[in-house]
Formats: sequence, structure tokens, C-alpha cells
Amino acid sequence: MSTNTHGNADGTGYDVVIAGNGVLGLSLAWVLARRGQRVAVLGLPHRPWAGSAAAGAMLGCFGEVTTSLLATEHGRAKLELGIKATGMWPEWLAELEEGTEGAPVKTAEGTTVVLNTIGTAEIDDANYQAIRAELVRYEEPFEDLEPTDLDWVDAEPISRPLRAFHIPGEHAVDAAALLERLESAAVRAGVTLVPEFATRVAHRGERVTGVVLESGRTLAADHVTLAAGARTQELLDSLPVGPRIPRLVSGYGVSSLIRTADGTTPDSVVRTPNRSFACGLHVVPRGDGHVYVGATNVISVEPRDTAEMRDLVFLLQCAHRQVRRNLWNSDVAKVQVGNRPVSMDAFPLLGEGGMQGLWVMTGTYRDGLHLSPLLAHDFAARILGEEPQNDLARFAPVRRPIQASTREEIVDVLVDHQMGIGYEQDWTIPVEWHQWIEQDLRPATLAWADELDPEFTPPAELLFASRFDPELVSLLRKYYATCREHG
Repeated sequence: MSTNTHGNADGTGYDVVIAGNGVLGLSLAWVLARRGQRVAVLGLPHRPWAGSAAAGAMLGCFGEVTTSLLATEHGRAKLELGIKATGMWPEWLAELEEGTEGAPVKTAEGTTVVLNTIGTAEIDDANYQAIRAELVRYEEPFEDLEPTDLDWVDAEPISRPLRAFHIPGEHAVDAAALLERLESAAVRAGVTLVPEFATRVAHRGERVTGVVLESGRTLAADHVTLAAGARTQELLDSLPVGPRIPRLVSGYGVSSLIRTADGTTPDSVVRTPNRSFACGLHVVPRGDGHVYVGATNVISVEPRDTAEMRDLVFLLQCAHRQVRRNLWNSDVAKVQVGNRPVSMDAFPLLGEGGMQGLWVMTGTYRDGLHLSPLLAHDFAARILGEEPQNDLARFAPVRRPIQASTREEIVDVLVDHQMGIGYEQDWTIPVEWHQWIEQDLRPATLAWADELDPEFTPPAELLFASRFDPELVSLLRKYYATCREHG
């Protein structure tokens, strides 16, 4: 694969420079290049800190449904975008694989959602029912299963599945293979890959003019799209509009590639509902006797590139106890670390960036890979001055923090999930202690939210993390003060 690292042959700039070579950046580049645009994509080839490089790459939105998501109009809007994206994936994959060799990018046929004995009724039971209800609402096919009919699942008795259903339309892909196909397709379409990071966005007045690379070289462009995941914040900090956009932190996560002891894999994704501030335990077939096991989610001010021992131990224990016992005898082929881009209100940053020629395409949290075909086509239309097919106005980057829930509702969610963490990690407490802990935890958390800021309340996972992270507290307070300053 040839890589042009010095701009166009005629010495001119680009129509579009995209900062970020993860799945969103490459998808947009591919669409734009096929429409005749001169496009450059920036990023190191091994994609340090990227979320998509370590993703389970489940192509579904219903499996991610939670009661919290459905409780707000912004959450339901995210679900609607996900449903549209699901319908785009068959054609998207067919186009990517056309005329190429190698194993198919898709690795799983459907998703099986399991409700097991781990967790709490407030989270697991409620989210299981919420997923099922939305499948019915949108007339999405699914099939209830008897737990004893789950051939590949062999959980320990105290973690056994109680109920299950299969969603045939929610598949999964190999994230590494997807990125490889996207990169190859983009280069064939004429995209220039620049193996460097951008250090800042160049601008003149209210118009962006390009990006400055780590080498000091400037790439001129009519449009600049920031799609560098959690690392996008560094580029936003270089712009006068930056303080008016919700700050980004990382949802750091650990996943693992396992070579199974018996060489078998499930046909479908096997997952639980979302729980404990994370995306639920999931096992995804990856071919050749391997499965992907994911994933943890911890809010971190700075992106991470190494796994903490406690996160890896927790993940592997969950996998062999809740899904398949003989995973305990399997080989850990690879440990992966990724960083989900999380805005300080936990909603996406999508659209015009408040300066002429600036576009922001991040803050997608756990949804970026799944939404990539939809967002690529949508942003291409916007950049080309066409009418987009999706309403992203509620997620416009320049905004005050979205307060989709009340402080009391956010604290209720936090308390439920914090208690759920204890049960998933097998704490043993006297029966009445749950009520005692919860009674003390709720007012203490409300008091902390009041101390953090009198007006704004961060989403539950950021409020939870802020109790232990002075740097996150400082960022939140500075951000909220800036919001008040700018009205």
C-alpha cells in the first residue's frame, strides 16, 4: 500500500483533512474520496488510544438499550440513529468486501441476550425487559430461547442464565479487519494517509485553514474534521471555540482475545444487558477458535494505553464464570486497551464546530463504530453543502451541557449501578445491609453533586468517577464555569 505523506502532487492543499484514523475518520474519508474530494487522514498506523481498534464491534443498537437511554428524548434520538445505521451495514460491508480477498469482516450471526443470576433487578431485569420491549415496539424480529438450549453457554451454577432471546439482525464484525478494509478502500479511492498527529488546528479569524502536524508542517484544507476520539480535546483546546464545546474524557476499557481450550466458538454474540456503568459482559466469535471478551469501562481524564490489573482480572473472571467455564483453561492471546470518547454530558458531538470549515465528529461513547456508515454519509453531505438525511441538531458541538435528567434521577442511577458493581464482584453482606448502604449512599451522593456544582450535574458515570479523581473535579468545575460565562 503506497502512502503519500507530503500532500498532493501538485502542491495544493486538500478539500478535507480528517484528524483521526479510527473507524469514523476512515469511513468519512472513503465516502468523500468516492465523491471526488481530495482527502487526507491523519494518525499513526497502530492507532494508539483509539476506541475502534479494541472494540468488540457489535453491529446493534437494541442490545445496548437501557432504561436510562429510553427515559430522555436525547437518548431515544440516539436509538433512532442506531436503528437507521443497522439498516445500512449490509450494503456497507458488501461495498467494502467487493473485489477483495480474505476472511469476511462479519464474524457473528445475530446476538443472544442473556439475563443471568448476576446483578440486580433494578439494572439487569429492567434493562432486559427494556431491550425486549423496544424490539416489539420497532417490530424487530427476535426469538425467546430456553436457557438450556444455549449450546455454547456453560456458566457456573450460581451465575446461570435465567432467560434469553436471540436478535437475528444484530451481528458483529472483526474490528481490526474492518479497519484494514476501510483503510485499503480509502487509499484505492485516492485518500492520502498521513502517519502523524495534528498538534493544532490552523485558523484565520473565524475560518479554519488546515492543521499543523507534529513535524511542524502545515496541511492546508478548506474543511477540517475532528474525529480523533478522546484525543480530539487537544485539538479543540487550540481553537477559540473550544471552551464552548463540552469537554471530552476517556471511557477507558479493557478487552481480551481468547483462544478457547476446545477450539469452539459461539455462532452469535453472547451478551448480558448493560450494567455497572459499562456495556455488559459480551463474548464475540472471531474465527479460528478465538473469541473476543469485553469490556470494562472506567472514566479517565487522560486516554490510557495499558490495562490495569484489576480490570483485566475482573473481565476474565466474569467471562469464565458467567458464560463458559472452560474459558478458565483457555489461552489469553491478546489484551486490548481502547478509549471511548465521552463528552461531559455523555452525548455525541456531531456537526459544525462553530467556525467556518470546522466539523466535529466524536463523543460517540460506545456507538461510534456502529454509527460509522450513517455518520460518514451524513457528514459528507454536510461538507458538500447538501441536505443531510439526519437531524443532528440536538447533538451540535457548540452547546451548553445537555441536562436530560434531574440531579435526583442521575443520583438514583448512580446508586443502582454502584450497588450492582458489588453484586457482580460477589460481595457477601448481610441481607439488610443493602438497604442500609443505599440509604446512606443516596444522600451522600446528592451532597457531593451539590458540592461539585450548584447548577449542572454530570452523567452518572462521571459523577461516580469524580469522587475519586481530583483532576476530573477540576475539569468539570472549570467547564461549568465557562458555560455560565458564555451563557
